[in-house]
Amino acid sequence: MSRKTNVASGGILGWIEKVGNKLPHPITLFFLLSILTLVLSWFVSYLGVSVIHPVTGETVQAVNLLSREGVQSVFSRAVSNFTGFAPLGTVLVAMLGVGVADRTGLIKALLKLLVLGAPDRLITAAVVFAGIMSNVASDAGYVVLVPLGAIIFAVKGRHPLAGLAAAFAGVSGGFSANLLLSTLDPLLAGLTAESARILDPNYSVPPTVNWYFMIASTFLITLVGTWVTERIIAPRLGKYEGEHIDNLEYITKEEKRGLLRALIALLLTVAFFAFLTVPENGILRNEQGQLIQGVTPFVQSMVPIIALLFFIPGIAFGIAVGTVKDNNDVATYLSKSMAEMGGYIALAFVAGQFVAYFNWSNIGTILAVSGAEFLQTINLTGIPLIIMFVIVTGFINLFLGSASAKWAIMAPVFVPLFMQLGYAPEFTQLAYRIGDSVTNIISPLMPYFAIIIAFAEKYDKNVGIGTLISTMLPYSIAFLITWTLMLIVWFYLLLPIGPGGSIFL
Repeated sequence: MSRKTNVASGGILGWIEKVGNKLPHPITLFFLLSILTLVLSWFVSYLGVSVIHPVTGETVQAVNLLSREGVQSVFSRAVSNFTGFAPLGTVLVAMLGVGVADRTGLIKALLKLLVLGAPDRLITAAVVFAGIMSNVASDAGYVVLVPLGAIIFAVKGRHPLAGLAAAFAGVSGGFSANLLLSTLDPLLAGLTAESARILDPNYSVPPTVNWYFMIASTFLITLVGTWVTERIIAPRLGKYEGEHIDNLEYITKEEKRGLLRALIALLLTVAFFAFLTVPENGILRNEQGQLIQGVTPFVQSMVPIIALLFFIPGIAFGIAVGTVKDNNDVATYLSKSMAEMGGYIALAFVAGQFVAYFNWSNIGTILAVSGAEFLQTINLTGIPLIIMFVIVTGFINLFLGSASAKWAIMAPVFVPLFMQLGYAPEFTQLAYRIGDSVTNIISPLMPYFAIIIAFAEKYDKNVGIGTLISTMLPYSIAFLITWTLMLIVWFYLLLPIGPGGSIFL
């Protein structure tokens, strides 16, 4: 790694880090990947590569982005590629609220409550668990929990990148696990139901069908993530030699008063949003009265809600302790929060172009359909089929990160296939969710991978893609093995996977 981190450089992880870090800066890398995608689109198109889309039955061909129309799109849609880059708005809006809470001193005061006197191992488990639970708030965990994990470890005198890794593992590696239903559950269930109706027109898949298994998965991923952090990642990173965050002193009277004001402000804010969501005709419900089923106003409002849940208590805390004296202070904090995101904004521009080119070329769709066809042809059944399905899903996830887009392609192939073998559609969906989660943390194509590198660079300017991949690979392997083993145990014991869900038809 760098002079700020003493890393055991031997073994496969050391090799991965060295090779990965020889890659150029992420901005340069995404630029080169964009160029490579343009050239590859021409080559694959020249070869006439195509697949049959399992849903529409239409032929999907590789699109030559170096054609006249392709070049026109490259230039004319550059701005929309940037502004339409999925994580950009999420990150910036969330950081407005988090930045104010940080600069007023609220987050530091909360950290004092959390870390002073708490055992290190409990902190690690708490960080991983909080990361998993943050999935309820959609993608907010990436911009809130991941940097917070680094800060928590730093103030405990531990390596901040270990905290960042633990949080990232929970947020992204444990993406499907949760004690609560998330927005992903109804989304995937809808796609599964549509695919099941290819064979059974009356088949229904409620959002709760995987809930029991995902509750158990929450504790599994927490335990495994904690073990990997303590036994592999923290020892490998060694002692942090960068700028330490000062040791936290005990909470002052002013901070106690500020925390009380912040709590009151938080409760009032929560009450306000409860007023908008709890009633059956709540403003943030859709016309059918649904709150989280599908794309509802509440789901679409999640990021600004998260931002306000930090912003308003942050202001209340600042007024109480004197860090906010007038509106100019608030404006200054907002401006400085955005100024710190300059590097990420530049990265988002280049990454947005690459993601757009990759989607336009249809290469991701071709890979997904080809992977599905491969799994169909190997004629496996039972546990070997389930294991191979998880692995193939994880591999495809390296190139096509969207859980819904990937399942929209794979479900019409695998749900009917598994149904013909006697497996319930919701069980196929469950196996898919494991493969979809475990490789998120090692895919540079994952939209939030770039922001994680930006957070890590705060503690080590020489952090590269190799650093992050080699750090997260042990989590990915451990999650894949243990999560799949739990699925096999569930399969053999015929345990219920969720309300309304079963393993066999």
